[in-house]
Amino acid sequence: MKQDMIVILDLGSTKNTDIARQIRDMGVYSEIHPHDITPGQLKGLENVKGIVLNGGENRVVDGALVDIDPAIYECGYPILAIDHPTAKCERNLEELPDEAPLKEFVFDVCQASANWNMKNFIADQVELIRRQVEDRKVLLALSGGVDSSVVAALLIKAIGNQLVCVHVNHGLMRKNESESVIEVFKNQLHANLIYVDATDRFLGKLEGVADPEKKRKIIGGEFIRVFEEEARKLEGIDFLGQGTIYPDIIESGTKTAKMVKSHHNVGGLPEDLKFELVEPLKQLFKDEVRACGVELGLPESMVYRQPFPGPGLGVRCLGAITRDRLEAVRESDAILREEFAKAGLDKKVWQYFTVVPDFKSVGVKNNARCFDYMVIIRAINTVDAMSASVERVDWDVLQRITDRILDEVGNVNRVCFDMSPKPPATIEFE
Repeated sequence: MKQDMIVILDLGSTKNTDIARQIRDMGVYSEIHPHDITPGQLKGLENVKGIVLNGGENRVVDGALVDIDPAIYECGYPILAIDHPTAKCERNLEELPDEAPLKEFVFDVCQASANWNMKNFIADQVELIRRQVEDRKVLLALSGGVDSSVVAALLIKAIGNQLVCVHVNHGLMRKNESESVIEVFKNQLHANLIYVDATDRFLGKLEGVADPEKKRKIIGGEFIRVFEEEARKLEGIDFLGQGTIYPDIIESGTKTAKMVKSHHNVGGLPEDLKFELVEPLKQLFKDEVRACGVELGLPESMVYRQPFPGPGLGVRCLGAITRDRLEAVRESDAILREEFAKAGLDKKVWQYFTVVPDFKSVGVKNNARCFDYMVIIRAINTVDAMSASVERVDWDVLQRITDRILDEVGNVNRVCFDMSPKPPATIEFE
């Protein structure tokens, strides 16, 4: 069943995602598109019932006021303008609407149907994937995280054994992560899985690189190179499956908003990419991705698995990566996850991890002065990854984690707890 859609055109607001989620919560699908969409592109979207023009503080770009193509007004769609008064619109509001006026616009003015749900979304995506891929093959990076697992399940539903999964161990995985991926996907789910151990290759490329954006682009670019090499060993690989979700795109920058950080599956792809992308989750928020996984029948343990960034521990071993600090991140993270599970926090806290900065602090070990690294613990809760609050972890739990890290992890003499929400901080440190 085709889902009705309300299109949000970005005219510089930082609240686009809030409006999109309000509309989706009403049971109507909503997508965000750039302000300079052409009438032809707009009409190419399926089942558009209305348009929201969403102005805001970022509407002036390079000294000019951004606006839509005037021909959009003549396309015949009802238009709601927020912070953008014009006589050409059916509705004009001066601020982000509450539920009542937005609901009136969506259902009374646009006559949209409340048919947005995961069952219909999956059905639409299966059709779109089959139309795009036809009888060819898709290569997918399968990390075992939520996004790649859900996109794998969706691709399997759509094209079956035309999907080839590749798990790359780049040496930046969490403790026993690769072993777990092989066990679940190859041995239990019988996926067409290729395992590549590229630890030395990645760490060699990253040696001496301290800039976070350069690290992300190196990791993302090297991932593509590995896939290209694997693809050359196979026949009929024309597509690269990606677990891109909407927060990835937002944080990588829009035409009216500055980049927060690039993502390996958005800003880190090389210009000479030889694959066409398949990104069926790119309009979903994180909680919607999980709901999609549940609807696809994935096990709860997989759907609610700890989020993990594409560059892995590479963005948690801050600055230039060294093997000793990388191991300190891996071991301290394993301790944190084990203790959170014992305390029942693994099901309560959305994301928790450790980072190790690239500097040392003075301490005392064995009655002697020492200079060792510190471990920083981060534990946050969020719904859509666009904002996050800090979890109030019981002091006794933090004390146990601290004691274990100081006792069991080499080259560490200090443990800290990050109290910063998002914003102003981001979820990851790099």
